[in-house]
Amino acid sequence: MAALDPRTRWLALYTLCLASLMIVLDTTIVNVALPSIRDDLGFSQTSLAWVVNAYVLTYAGLLLLGGRLGDLFGHRRLFLAGIALFTLASLACGLATSQAMLVSARAIQGVGGAVASAVSLSLMMNLFTEAGERAKAMGVFGFVAAGGGSLGVLLGGVLTDTLDWHWIFLVNLPIGVLVCLLALRLLPAGTRGTVRLDVAGAVTVTAALMLAVYAIVNGPRLLLLPAVALGLVFLVIESRIGAPLVPLGLLRHRNLATANVAGVLWSAAMFACFFLSALYLQLVLRYDPLHVGLAFLPGNAIMAVFSLGLSAKIVMRFGIKRPLGTGLILVAAALLLLARAPVHAGFVVDVLPSMILIGLGAGIAFNPMLLAAMSDVEPQDSGLASGIVNTAFMMGGALGLAVLASVAASRTDSLRAGGDPVAAALTGGYHVAFAVGALFALAAAVVTTVRLRVAAPAIAAEPAVDCA
Repeated sequence: MAALDPRTRWLALYTLCLASLMIVLDTTIVNVALPSIRDDLGFSQTSLAWVVNAYVLTYAGLLLLGGRLGDLFGHRRLFLAGIALFTLASLACGLATSQAMLVSARAIQGVGGAVASAVSLSLMMNLFTEAGERAKAMGVFGFVAAGGGSLGVLLGGVLTDTLDWHWIFLVNLPIGVLVCLLALRLLPAGTRGTVRLDVAGAVTVTAALMLAVYAIVNGPRLLLLPAVALGLVFLVIESRIGAPLVPLGLLRHRNLATANVAGVLWSAAMFACFFLSALYLQLVLRYDPLHVGLAFLPGNAIMAVFSLGLSAKIVMRFGIKRPLGTGLILVAAALLLLARAPVHAGFVVDVLPSMILIGLGAGIAFNPMLLAAMSDVEPQDSGLASGIVNTAFMMGGALGLAVLASVAASRTDSLRAGGDPVAAALTGGYHVAFAVGALFALAAAVVTTVRLRVAAPAIAAEPAVDCA
């Protein structure tokens, strides 16, 4: 990979980012279209949740396995397979005429998305090995990962309002084809691993993750017990097998472990911001889907400015730990501001400051978070480490959303029982959830500040890089 010229490396990065954006968008783009999907295909309120959950379940459950498969069979090969499957499943979603067809296609989308996402970060890390270039590349990659979710809210509103819900999936078709063609031309083929796949470990960890996600997003908490039991069985298998799916020694890498714990907490906080604030804007302030998306634009713009340039310079000047802690504290501050937003809020005074702080915090923190996670991992384990990082973020988001939605609903019910009007009760529930989300972000800041072990920052100026 080192033989690639700088221009080709950056074009390869943009290809990976385009694929990542397409996959990340599909975790949120569908949310604003759910009412239209329900009316068109006759979903009940309960069954409608499966349009989202089918994707989340397979995506979160297969990230770890997808990362290891990339290490064993080649990162580019798995990336292409994942994108091709995701694209075909998107076509099936767009052409769906029944509930079963849509939910099944969404589950297959999750499989393809998991495989492609799990190896994308490792491909990027192997493309850029020099510290300055890697920091800049990670900023671009991090912006797509951090900002794609809120961009999905905007794009979903635009496509649903101007066309219809089918196009939130059909738009993936030309993008997926383009990504496959570019990947074949730009991404190095790489080499295959020589170790056999740990089938028993793969089955147990995938089943454990799927059961855990199902229990979190659908509510049957008793399923967490067999999920934990399968997780313990997985650890026993990995400790005794000669070629484990997850070498347990990898989990003892201090920075990887620290970044994953912080990633779970931060992801939970970010879900509080993106999803609960979207609900607050819609249900309390009565914004339509398009204006909800527009409300997130200032934060996305700031995130882009930092992720696509300033973040790399900050990392090279101050290292990983201080920018990461600062960014997480800014996210916590944004959530605390939302925790005081009133029922009759004005956008400029009560909403915009939080969006600005979210953009600043995420733009500063995401790059060093990913760099920290991958900083002490050997190249042959980079795909697995990438899968672990993605799994931590996905599980943290699912767990955080379940906890915070439950906290908000409980407080809202209590206020309604006390005689508060609907809007005031909803706002009170969101306030508590935002405050808990702020605690998650602060806890992530403490964990990274105390536990991360990083080298001194490279203060010297970096050579210019042609990003064209």
